[in-house]
Amino acid sequence: MSGHSKWSQIKRSKAVVDSKRGAVFSRLAREISVAARSGGDPNGNFQLRTAINKAKAARMPAANIERAISKGSGHNQNGTCKLEAICYEGYGPGGVAILVETLTDNRNRTAAELRLAFNKHGGKLGESGCVAYLFEQRSEVYLNGEPLQGEGSFSEEALLENLLEIEADGYQLIDDGAVVYGPFKALESLQAGLKDQGWAVEGWEHCWRPLTTISQADKKSDEQCLQLLDVLEGLDDVHGISSNLEPIQAEQ
Repeated sequence: MSGHSKWSQIKRSKAVVDSKRGAVFSRLAREISVAARSGGDPNGNFQLRTAINKAKAARMPAANIERAISKGSGHNQNGTCKLEAICYEGYGPGGVAILVETLTDNRNRTAAELRLAFNKHGGKLGESGCVAYLFEQRSEVYLNGEPLQGEGSFSEEALLENLLEIEADGYQLIDDGAVVYGPFKALESLQAGLKDQGWAVEGWEHCWRPLTTISQADKKSDEQCLQLLDVLEGLDDVHGISSNLEPIQAEQ
């Protein structure tokens, strides 16, 4: 009996993992389809190359990627992709600012689902522009710790010298490399410039980053806000979330 119980738990755990992976793949497919509207050849469509890069990083099967490209570029029998990108804004518990990026074929449905999620978890869906001014929309390129050319370990000095030659605003060191950031419109030239200088580019994206962060007054409010963010992220139409929450550090 115990063996059966253990196997049931394994199957349930696998089902949860598979479900989450499927949701991620669905979001990535929508993003690819929208990007493919401007052309199905990634060599001439930087937005599509970016979406495909994210999909590959998530280990999305090549067949899924191809289907999403065909759907967006109108090569399938069902017609062209009708998805549109909409950014919603709102507040979480304690006045935390939240931006929700969506890809949807029904903006009324998406708005209703977001409003319900905000209301059930101590937040409120706001009007356009209510919190966007608290964020900076920028480009980010992720480097691993080893240059493609030369020898030795990651060199912060070498990176600084290279950044003077391209359109970059700054960088941040991370455990296994660095994040280089720059103007929103400079993403293509930024990642291309770093590649040309010999850096191993692992990914790139447009993102919203808070200009300042705020902390909740207590752990309960912090957890409630984190729960809201998790619920929003789980919605089918959502493909990106940004907030200015500074989570309370767990006690050692």
